[in-house]
Amino acid sequence: MKLSEYIINDIKPLISSNKISELQVLFNQLTFSHMPVIDNNDVFLGCFSETDAYCFESNKTLEDYKYAIEGFFVRENALWLDILEIFAKNSTNIMPVLNHKNNYLGYYELNDIISLFSESPFFSEAGSVLVIEKGINDYSFSEISQIIESNNGRILGAFVSKMKPNLIQVTLKIGNTSLDTIIQTFRRYSYQVVSGHEDDSYLESLKERSDYLNKYLNI
Repeated sequence: MKLSEYIINDIKPLISSNKISELQVLFNQLTFSHMPVIDNNDVFLGCFSETDAYCFESNKTLEDYKYAIEGFFVRENALWLDILEIFAKNSTNIMPVLNHKNNYLGYYELNDIISLFSESPFFSEAGSVLVIEKGINDYSFSEISQIIESNNGRILGAFVSKMKPNLIQVTLKIGNTSLDTIIQTFRRYSYQVVSGHEDDSYLESLKERSDYLNKYLNI
């Protein structure tokens, strides 16, 4: 399905000449965090937040508070992952969609975009999740892919989940095989395994040997 099919037009944007009281009424009726605003030529100006709307004098116009307008939006040809990122950066649940002339086309709802993410193979396909860490100058995705595929694994998704000055963390979704041999191979290549959502027999083996040694020493 094309992403443009998710564009919604059931709520008309406000015009800058509308009063603040009209904005407040809309926020009372809807669950949106922001409301889009356009000028008289359908050119997008930005969004007013619900938090700001109740701080303004209701008898004034939106134009009087144009300094409070937030300018986030996406283009009609934007990718869903980019859209999700802009949602997160602006703490909003509504995303205005513009064409190349900056005309307002409608909006995306956050839940619709998240649903696309949840339908991706990273979530929908059966597999195991593995989180690994390594020095930021020492890791490579080509090496990570080689380790997984050389152990008959299939990569369903991968992303950088944490980044520090000298360390990077990668979250992997792996299908088609057990994590056990993959985890051991990552360790041989000096990757630290942060977590693996499957039994790690290497750790279990170490634990069993440690328990056995303790029992032997206590005899």
